[in-house]
Amino acid sequence: MEFNKKIKRNTTIALALTALVMPLGITSNASAAKPKPLINTEYVEFEKVKPGSGKGLHLGYISLGDAVPFVKLVSDSIKKQAKIAGVKLEFCDSKIDDAKALECAQAFKVKGVQGYLNFNLGAAAGPAIYAAGPQVPVIAIDINQTPKQTSFMGANNNRAGVITGVGLGNLIKKKFDCKYDAILALESPGVGAVNEARIGGVKQGFASVCGAIDLKKLYTIDSSFIEQAQASTKDALTALPNAKTVLVFAMNDDSVLGAFKAAEQLGRDKDMYGAGQGADPTSWCQIMNNPNWAGDTAYFPEHYGEIGIPYLIKAVKKIQIPTLLAINHVWIDKTNIGKYYPKSADC
Repeated sequence: MEFNKKIKRNTTIALALTALVMPLGITSNASAAKPKPLINTEYVEFEKVKPGSGKGLHLGYISLGDAVPFVKLVSDSIKKQAKIAGVKLEFCDSKIDDAKALECAQAFKVKGVQGYLNFNLGAAAGPAIYAAGPQVPVIAIDINQTPKQTSFMGANNNRAGVITGVGLGNLIKKKFDCKYDAILALESPGVGAVNEARIGGVKQGFASVCGAIDLKKLYTIDSSFIEQAQASTKDALTALPNAKTVLVFAMNDDSVLGAFKAAEQLGRDKDMYGAGQGADPTSWCQIMNNPNWAGDTAYFPEHYGEIGIPYLIKAVKKIQIPTLLAINHVWIDKTNIGKYYPKSADC
């Protein structure tokens, strides 16, 4: 979506980080055959894998980059459930690099992996990565790798965005009767449809509370992780010296954290308001202690393995699985974070 004003920053990382999951096909020694998909539901429940249910299977997992806190939680969950299931798991960290993800897929082919989870940040690279790997069932995590993926698991991106927008809208309505000076949409164009669905959902949710967004006050800036978001937001705030109520629409906690760091660096932390997506531990103290951080839409990365592993086992065994395995997102703020994350009390 195009807007009247854009503040852009060169983002090599964002473009490199674009895709997510791969295709799927099931391999017998002779030919590949896909299990028929089931009817999709709005979300699926987490299910701890049955002990020994994957005994004898050889599976793989491509991590987006375990240096990212959210991704590390996903990886740990997948490894835990794989161990319980008794599968042999090949772990490969792409380190936010499409070329490395392709090498991971090539290694899976050599090692005879029977199915794998792909959490790669380059949607455009998906077809090439799939072609380089074994022609087996592949479940994409959080970033679509159509058309070859067996299933997509992770965020229901539009729904998550809507929840985030409503949460932020409620705060701005309460404090300012929905009046604001600027909105910074921290986007990641490289992830393609995920960006449109997630940020589009935030806009939709916010508008449902505060009415149509004033496009003259909407600024789109490129942003992926903390450092990039911080640099881009600093440029944006410098160009908006008189804005006293600045709202942040973001795809993830990293972007919001970077934006708030930029505001603090410029002595304008009281001017910024936002809401996150993810609710990983990096956001907990902000949710607990920062009145300008409305809350977070929870993605529960620490439970991703409770979807990825049991459903991948089913796919490899040629059992039908849905093409969409979405998380049941929940709005978390200071009033209920302790219910989901008791350790937040340490903040």
